[in-house]
Amino acid sequence: MDPIELDAIDLQLLDSLQRDASLSNVALAEKVNVSPPTCLRRVKRLVDGGWIERQIAVLNADQLGAALGHGLTALVEVSLDKQGAEHLGAFEARAVAHDAVQQCWRVSPGPDFMLVVQAADMPHYLSISQALFTQDANVRNVKAFFATKRAKFTTTWPVRH
Repeated sequence: MDPIELDAIDLQLLDSLQRDASLSNVALAEKVNVSPPTCLRRVKRLVDGGWIERQIAVLNADQLGAALGHGLTALVEVSLDKQGAEHLGAFEARAVAHDAVQQCWRVSPGPDFMLVVQAADMPHYLSISQALFTQDANVRNVKAFFATKRAKFTTTWPVRH
């Protein structure tokens, strides 16, 4: 598939959809000043072109945590003993497969990975850490930081200039 070039309308569509993907096609078309059929065609083109990865609902972390006990967020630095591609890939595969890992980033310089881990409480975090870090002889160092307050969280990218 040939990559598409984004114009101002495409950028407005992407910006609007990342802020509220529940907008109807008619409302979205009005917002970016195009006809509904044009809007539908352009959004389909953006989806087919891979610009829109998926549409999801972002849950309220405070309410969910209060209801389900998911009250501990850890930002975890992980350094591996061996950094060969197969070792990095093996750890990454294990981390992304674990439901408690919300984000997994390979980073440089410093640690090899940064993880965002969501746990119900400290005993739950301990079981997650044992599954991810202590069962792997290649994990050299783990440094966890526990969030005390989430001041900002967003999934939006600055696409409009």
